[in-house]
Amino acid sequence: MNFLTSALSKIFKSGNQQELDRIKPQVIEINNMENSISSLKDHEFKEKTQILRNKVSEGIELNKLIPESFSLVREAAKRVLGERPYDVQLAGGIILHQGKIAEMKTGEGKTLVSTLPSYLNSLGGKGVHIVTVNDYLAKRDSEWMGKIFNFLGVSTGCITSDLEDHKRKENYNCSITYGTNNEFGFDYLRDNMKYELNEMVQREHNFCIVDEVDSILIDESRTPLIISGKVEDKSNLYLIANEFVKKLQKIDFDLDEKNKNAILTDKGIDKIEKLSIQKNILKNNNFYDPQNLNLVHHVNQSLKANLLFKKDTDYIVKDGKVQIIDEFTGRILGGRRFSDGLHQSIEAKENVEVQQENQTLASITYQNYFRLYKKLSGMTGTAMTEAEEFFDIYKLNVVSIPTNNKMVRKDYNDLIFRTEKEKYDAITKKIIECNKKGQPVLVGTTSIEKSEKISNHLKLNKLKHNILNAKF
Repeated sequence: MNFLTSALSKIFKSGNQQELDRIKPQVIEINNMENSISSLKDHEFKEKTQILRNKVSEGIELNKLIPESFSLVREAAKRVLGERPYDVQLAGGIILHQGKIAEMKTGEGKTLVSTLPSYLNSLGGKGVHIVTVNDYLAKRDSEWMGKIFNFLGVSTGCITSDLEDHKRKENYNCSITYGTNNEFGFDYLRDNMKYELNEMVQREHNFCIVDEVDSILIDESRTPLIISGKVEDKSNLYLIANEFVKKLQKIDFDLDEKNKNAILTDKGIDKIEKLSIQKNILKNNNFYDPQNLNLVHHVNQSLKANLLFKKDTDYIVKDGKVQIIDEFTGRILGGRRFSDGLHQSIEAKENVEVQQENQTLASITYQNYFRLYKKLSGMTGTAMTEAEEFFDIYKLNVVSIPTNNKMVRKDYNDLIFRTEKEKYDAITKKIIECNKKGQPVLVGTTSIEKSEKISNHLKLNKLKHNILNAKF
């Protein structure tokens, strides 16, 4: 059977291999230009960039400029950073230019790969956005890769959270702009709330390269970015709703934990109505009367806050404030609040000051924001497993780029355990093994609660360790 499979694979190449075969001639063409480009003097690189810009303005397609532009970037990287992009990195750059996702293993130099298509696509003068997952990476990459772009006569900008509007506009007007998905998204919302065109900071959405594309475009795709404004103070109603919910029993509600929803049963409604009458806040003696919409909303949010949102998992209380924990990183999301009164309900539950409620003024999800770009591409170490979703949602194809040298790291399969205890026992056993060999171990968890559970297991086994979570 194995013989038959290998025979068939020789006749019918995989779609991925066909993609790589299609771009091979272009990689060869780039390599053929290396000698002539390496003979250029330093000052000639900026002149070459201007010549290429003129060609684009005359109507020459970017695809025809791949060999020369990629050769220029390769030589610039060699001279400025002492790094010469390998053939597999050139292949990754071509895939990104084609508006596809390049899956490249960790350590294969994705940051350097992004300079190749971003330089080529900046030649049209419409701007290129390179998206990273945090401010540190945006700043680091813009300074590090900016040396290559500066050598080639291409301006580089970086959008961070502390920038004033006029500085943001300057950075967006650069040929290549680095920033986080957060900053790009919120700038788009703020621009749509401006009254004058000249006050808008962003230009058109031309070409975008998303780093850690699976995290941003799949895991966080439905995360809404919301700009809100103050509304009338209803903090007293949150406290009353919280008081009511605390008096409910299991028979008074149904929970849908998967969708984070809680619904009152008939017995629960009767109980809330009686409590509301005692407080003299129920109108027309009917909980679901249109005049009681405010009360219904507050009770529903209080149900969710008390029954479905857990302290030290979904949020922490720090310095008298409820702070959201990012479910993907376990870090505190500074300045973010749950919407639609949920945050106020949690504040009432935790007995901290209930902040004034906000109303949504502008909102967009990452999914809808990134679909605004004329051309979208991305790179990550893990994309093939989500290839179907990338195509269904964004019409993006995934191409897996081979490693430059033979892969020596072993990527083991996942281990599945019947119970949580068996899992934690196995983790502890593995740490003890590594400890004896003097190997350091990093254990990643999805919540504060789980990190503390593992910590307790290690304490029982007298294993010295440090714990790092959103509490610290």
